[in-house]
Amino acid sequence: MRDVIIIGAGPAGLQAALTLGRMHRSALVIDSGEYRNGPVQHMHNVVANDGTPPAEFRATARAQLAEYATITLRDGAVTSVAAADGDFAVTLDDGAVERAPRVLLATGMADDLPAVPGLAELWGVHAFNCPFCDGHEFAGRRVGVLGGGRAEHLLRLLGPITASLVVFDGGELDGAARAALEDRGATVHSAPVASVAAHGGGVRVHAGGPVDVAGIFVTNGATRQRAPFAEQLGLRMLPTGAVEVDDFGRTSLPGVWAAGDLAHRASLPGIMAAVTLAAAAGQLAAVGIVQELAMG
Repeated sequence: MRDVIIIGAGPAGLQAALTLGRMHRSALVIDSGEYRNGPVQHMHNVVANDGTPPAEFRATARAQLAEYATITLRDGAVTSVAAADGDFAVTLDDGAVERAPRVLLATGMADDLPAVPGLAELWGVHAFNCPFCDGHEFAGRRVGVLGGGRAEHLLRLLGPITASLVVFDGGELDGAARAALEDRGATVHSAPVASVAAHGGGVRVHAGGPVDVAGIFVTNGATRQRAPFAEQLGLRMLPTGAVEVDDFGRTSLPGVWAAGDLAHRASLPGIMAAVTLAAAAGQLAAVGIVQELAMG
């Protein structure tokens, strides 16, 4: 029996596996092939990997993990996780059941985009939600913001980068909020966004007429747990929709850890979605597991 089963093979799961492998602890990593940054062409704000395609990053990590005899990678989708006789039973979609005394959830979050025709096709290519990851690429250009709720915050972050910002609030904002954005130099379109599409290397937004921007940042989407395992295990959740963990990724259920953007500490204001932060969380969770094994 392995020391731990890691569900998810993004940055958090892969880093956790590397740390466990280097400490000669055994782990099975189950990779569903679904990743939050799957549509993204290039990662950014990742030291030594700025501009690296996410698929290349994952392939390199998997190749390096192959050098560690105690780490096994398996492609497949997990359907359920349950406590069973002092261990955890992890069931895959092919009916196989893997067991271990510990589970590390690294399945991440999923983005639910606003119901705007064409937006899904642009996601990760011309449409984004993180200015730290994708803002620099629009330096000196006109950028759109879809949704009014967090538009002012995004305007403050992107202000030093972009030439101008166009906020498509869809009528969400009142007059005072629109005036505040305009005072900061933004143009506000309150007509509903009918559709978006790639156009001339950028994006054409149809909102009471065509408006061309270099790209768009989405503020009115939502995130959810990509997988149902936190609910199946009855883990304590935070108002953000993330699993509550301690500093080493322990959840409210002994034997279960969580790492990456599906989890965070209660002291943080929200979900921190970034490759380096996910990898760091995976390493901390692995350290916590190794410490528990060492003290056992």
